[in-house]
Amino acid sequence: MSFNSEGPSSGKPGKVQAIAILTLVDGILNILWSFVWVIAILAGVIASVGIGLICVPFTIPIIIYSLAVGIIEIIAGAKLLKSPPRKFKVKTIAILEIVNIISLAFPSLVVGILNLVFYNDPEVKAYIDSLPA
Repeated sequence: MSFNSEGPSSGKPGKVQAIAILTLVDGILNILWSFVWVIAILAGVIASVGIGLICVPFTIPIIIYSLAVGIIEIIAGAKLLKSPPRKFKVKTIAILEIVNIISLAFPSLVVGILNLVFYNDPEVKAYIDSLPA
């Protein structure tokens, strides 16, 4: 069933709305997930009486990546949800979401795959490409 039969100007397709909401929610989850990582690392350092500090240099890039992806997703999702909507690079952000599996953020993997699948719909691609930047 098509939500947009006349073209990009007649209304926002349902899959575009789904991309925006999924991206926004995943951004919030990624920011929360980065804080969970910080708490887990601190707990590990305290529980190991400081020996866990050895792991900190390896986990800091993961925490920063998850936080950065979350911020980028919130900005992109908000751009697509606002009125009038603005274009963002759906494929680029979907790839960032998939790569976020390095922080064990499995919802981000699912959202990235869904966003790629939704964006490959010609109707969705035409609508997003017709938006101003």
